[in-house]
Amino acid sequence: MSSTYEGFTAEERAAMKDHAQEMKKASRRGSRAEKAAEAARDVLAKIAEMQGSDRTMAERVHAIVTASAPALEPRLWYGSPAYALDGKVVCFFQPAAKFKTRYANLGFSDQAQLDEGTMWPTSFALTEITPEVEARISALVKQAVS
Repeated sequence: MSSTYEGFTAEERAAMKDHAQEMKKASRRGSRAEKAAEAARDVLAKIAEMQGSDRTMAERVHAIVTASAPALEPRLWYGSPAYALDGKVVCFFQPAAKFKTRYANLGFSDQAQLDEGTMWPTSFALTEITPEVEARISALVKQAVS
C-alpha cells in the first residue's frame, strides 16, 4: 500500500491566501474603530458574494450573532465570516461552497465558552435555518461569550 501526499487542495490554498490578505489588511495603520468598521464591511461584502442557500444562511447567522452578542466584532477568517472578542475569533460561518461540502458549518473556536463536561460539540452542520435553529444559534453564541 502506497499513498502519496497530494498537498493542499485548491480550496485550502485559497483559504490560506485569504487569511494572509486578512492579516496584512489588519496590520495596516488606522484606529481600532476604523479597522472594525472596515472588517464589518468586508464580512457583509463576502456574504453578498455567496450564492443560494449559503448566502441566505450567512445573512441569518450574521443577524443572529450580531443581535445575540453585540460585543462580538465581525471580521473575515480564512475568507469566511467570523465574529471575534478582543481580537480572537469565537465563532465563524463556513459556506458549503467554500470546500465543496454538502452543508455549511457554524463553528466555534477554543475561545468559546461552550465547555460542558469532558466533551462538547464545536461545529454544527447547517442545511437550513428554521426558527428552532435560530434559537439554538442564539443560545450558543450567548453562552460562547459568557
